[in-house]
Parts: sequence; structure tokens; C-alpha cells
Amino acid sequence: MAQAQQRLSQVQSHLASSEADIPRGRESILRKSPDDIVVTCALRTPLTRGGKGGFKDTAAADLLAHTFKSLISRSKIDPNLVEDISVGNVLSPGAGATEYRAAALVAGFPETTAVKTLNRQCSSGLQACVDIVHAIRCGMIDIGVGAGVESMSTQYGPGAVSEFSELLDSYPEAKNCKVPMGVLSEQMASDRSITRERQDAFAARSFQRAEAAQKAGKFNEEIVPMKVKWVDPKTEEEKEILVDKDDGVRAGMTVEGLGKIKPAFKKDGSIHAGNASQVSDGAAAVLLMKRSTAERLGQSILGKFVCSSVVGVKPLLMGIGPWKAIPVALEKAGISKEEVDVWEINEAFASQCVWCVKELGLDEAKVNPNGGAIAFGHPLGCTGARQVSTLLNELGRTGQKVGVTSMCVGTGMGMAAVWVKE
Repeated sequence: MAQAQQRLSQVQSHLASSEADIPRGRESILRKSPDDIVVTCALRTPLTRGGKGGFKDTAAADLLAHTFKSLISRSKIDPNLVEDISVGNVLSPGAGATEYRAAALVAGFPETTAVKTLNRQCSSGLQACVDIVHAIRCGMIDIGVGAGVESMSTQYGPGAVSEFSELLDSYPEAKNCKVPMGVLSEQMASDRSITRERQDAFAARSFQRAEAAQKAGKFNEEIVPMKVKWVDPKTEEEKEILVDKDDGVRAGMTVEGLGKIKPAFKKDGSIHAGNASQVSDGAAAVLLMKRSTAERLGQSILGKFVCSSVVGVKPLLMGIGPWKAIPVALEKAGISKEEVDVWEINEAFASQCVWCVKELGLDEAKVNPNGGAIAFGHPLGCTGARQVSTLLNELGRTGQKVGVTSMCVGTGMGMAAVWVKE
């Protein structure tokens, strides 16, 4: 009889495990439940400049293997208990399915730990985390890792996008999916009167905040240093270096300095290398499980996942994705924008970020308080997982509770997630 009752409870739990059944309202989402999906470890490598930085000669799989090793070491999780790993990646052929499974084995996960990879462009790292959350909620697994990785140094370029067939090219809206993001962002800035001055002011603030945060050691807790082989481009000498900080952060960046940079996509345009996200390399990982599991295993709880949203927008308006995705996530959580303490919104381009923040009516002081992708980089598949560690650490430092991560997504989508710091 006891076994039957236990099984009935499990079935009821699984039936009530969709995001439609999550607690609503700030007070409710701050309440603790044994079935909460919690984060017990979240970390990342430094982010380095594509083609120039510390990881320019390091394979994406090696970045991921190091991140996985660090996750096991820091969390002290028994790797045999981790049932599935989901890795977000954009540029590797096949999203890196083969080499990232191998990276997990190198890191110390057993053959019994499954690995999958996925590509939802710039939201891939967040989608990887959400997929693990859903697998735990429905009872498929008990413990999993959501991760993301990208080596833009080795894999970024024209080959990242395949040629469209005659059929796809014959549909105007479908054809718009292959318009370069810089070009469509330039058009959006023009159509929506987002001046270069506003973009440069936003970008300068991102650099200044990141510089201040780096000097204050605010990223140290989330970063795991890594020794790599690096070829000096001047001497062609190979040497071993320690990469322990984001190397894209430029000191002393000002609006005046940014104003001297030539437009990248249009002669009289407003978008340039200084007010768009940096091409970067990096990896991040997040360890997820139910609160009851974490407590049973003695795992420290950093925070919890509340809910997420994914939306579609017109391909040529890719940059407005957060504007559409964020309200959906807030509605699912039953909270208002005023009840969010920190926003981590990916800075794909200053133009789209400026527009989204303004249209959503967000407090700019709460948006990317330690800078964003313009200042320290956007390794495409990594960013969504990286934002989790950045957000939870900032909430912890400042004694705040509720945060949102979000990003626009290539081809016209947006994604967002609500998180709570313990």
C-alpha cells in the first residue's frame, strides 16, 4: 500500500510539473519547495577575444572539458549521479555532438552520463539549461548540467551558414533569415531613430561598468582560470599561458573614443566594432537538480530556476526579441518588471539593447550592472549559460533576490528566464 501511495505521489508531481503550475508572484517565487529546480554550481571560463585573445588557439571541446572538470571539482558532485548534459553551441558542425560527448568523458563523467548538443543560436546556452530543467521536472532525470561553449576564433566565418535552397529563397520572409545581423540591426537603428550617440553612450557605459567590476574582482567567483598553449602572433613562439580574466574589457573607454570608430556595415551607419558584441571564445556550465535532491546530497544551493519563455519575431527585427520574450516570462512568474532586481540582457548590439530597455521601461541602473557582451564578449553558444553565473553572483553580492536573463536570437526570436538567488 505504501509503495502504491508513493507511486501515486510521483505521478501527481509529474502531472503538476509544467511551467503553468509554478508559484506566481514575488512572494510565491521566493518561497522554497522540495520540487524547486535549483542551481548548485554555475561557473565559466574567462571570455577572450576571437582570433587575438588567450583562447585563440584552444579548441571549443577543450574549453568545455576544463569547464566540466571545474564544475565537478567545485560542486563536489559525484559525476556518476549526473544523468544528462545539454550543451548549447552554434558554430561547430553538428553543434559539436561528437566532440562534446568526448569532452564530458575527458572531464570525468562516466559513460553512463548522456550528452546532447543543441543550437538555438544566441540563446543556445540558456536553452540547454532549460532543457535540463524540463527533464528534471518531468522525472526523466534527477541531476543534469546545462552548458554552452563557442570557439569563434576557430569556427566563425561564412561557413557557419549554409546556402539556402531555391525553395527557401523563393519565400521573402524565409529569405530574410539569412540577412546578416549587423545589416538588419543597422536598418532597425535607422527605422527606429536610435542614434549613434545613444548607442555609443550605452556601449561606453558597458565598458566602464565591466572595467570597474573587473578591477573590483566581481567576476572572480564565476571564472575558472585555465592554462592553455598560445602562439605569439609576433614571434610564432608557442608558450603556455594562464588565462584568468576576460581580455576584451578595454580600460578608459569613453563616448568620445567610440565616436572615432568607423561604421562597420554602412558608410554613414551607426553600428561599429565598439558598440556591438565582441567575437569571443568561452564556455560555461550550470549544475541543476531538485531542492530535495540537493539537500539530500549536501549540495550548496546558489539559486533556483523559476520559468522561461521563447518567442518568435520577424527575422528582420531579430533585435527586439527580449522586448517580446521578457513580458511573457514575467507573466508566467506572476511578477512585474518593478519586482526584478537585476536584468542580464545580452548586448548583441547597442542599438537593439537601447531600444528594448526603453520600450520595456526598465531601470537602466539594473540592466547589466557589471557590463555586458559589448565589453567582455558574446561566445554565441556560451552566453545563455554564462549569464546564469553572472546574475546569481551579482544578486548575492548585493543582497538581492530576483533576476532575469534574456537575449535576442538570430533569424528572429527571443528568450528569457526568471531566476531567484538563495
